[in-house]
Amino acid sequence: MTAFLPRTTFPTQVSLPRSYFLGHHASGLSKMKTMLSRIDLILECRDYRVPLTSRNPLFEESLKGRERMVIYTKRDLGSREMMEDVRKEETIRAWHAPNPTLFTSHKSKKDIKTVLTYTKSHAEHAPNLLGTRILIVGMPNVGKSSLLNALRMAGVKKAKAASTGAQPGVTRKIASGVKIVEKDEEKGTEGVYLVDTPGVFVPFVPDSEAMLKLALVGAVKDTIIAPTTLCDYLLYHMNRQYLGPALYAEYAEPTNDITVLLEGVCYKTGRLGKGGVPDLEAAALWIVQRWRQGHLGRFVLDEVDEGALERSLETDFGMSVNQARKMRKVELAKRSRARGGVV
Repeated sequence: MTAFLPRTTFPTQVSLPRSYFLGHHASGLSKMKTMLSRIDLILECRDYRVPLTSRNPLFEESLKGRERMVIYTKRDLGSREMMEDVRKEETIRAWHAPNPTLFTSHKSKKDIKTVLTYTKSHAEHAPNLLGTRILIVGMPNVGKSSLLNALRMAGVKKAKAASTGAQPGVTRKIASGVKIVEKDEEKGTEGVYLVDTPGVFVPFVPDSEAMLKLALVGAVKDTIIAPTTLCDYLLYHMNRQYLGPALYAEYAEPTNDITVLLEGVCYKTGRLGKGGVPDLEAAALWIVQRWRQGHLGRFVLDEVDEGALERSLETDFGMSVNQARKMRKVELAKRSRARGGVV
């Protein structure tokens, strides 16, 4: 029997959408700039599963001048608690030095306490008569509102103040400050307030794989990219990861053919249409959701090594909106030529 060989590359998706920069993203970013004079600290959230791809250079360009801490959320969905993960985190910390970097899991009280302790320490070392105000920013659906709610519960024992959801776009406006640390008269601090913001996408994503990664972790709505394409990209990564095909062995033999896996899932889970025809799209959505919940492997999609940041910086994600429009026209022309159409 021939040994299974996983794909070493994923085909370029010429017709893939390359933007999810919406109106409330632009207005939210503009409002953040006007607030900087009243902000003492910025918490930038990135998704642990895509530490490079969830980086948004728009924040670095627009929010200069304030101390920043980078928090990698959803660590529990991307880590297997192995030495490989420890080395990755050491590399990621080096990217941000001397700024502090924290890695947080979805529901870890210990991680939330660590973030809370840092905000208290910052307030003590830089007291503000009006209280310390912290701006929390990040790409869509990176976990900002969930972090805010967890900090509020741990800090002042109050219920959630920000709405959350599985799809991006739940937070569309910048909220007023939410208290996460009470006033401390002994230490002379006036309390700590966290300001939630809408997730902000980049104007244009020049790399099709980067767009697939962002869609896979839920940074864009599931209707933007065909579920079968997204699931095929996930299969590509599952085959390359630790355990590989064992992650989906319940549904199919080792395969690089997404249709084989989807049909196996349909028959196993009963996702069949009229006449017993497999509902491949429903199966693809189900698989993607299972992975997002940590049930089909926990791994990082980006390559993380010493030269990874430099390679990432070579791709200009931080272009202006006007530049993005020009790139979009070029991309549409390429797609039209690929279909044999007239530009």
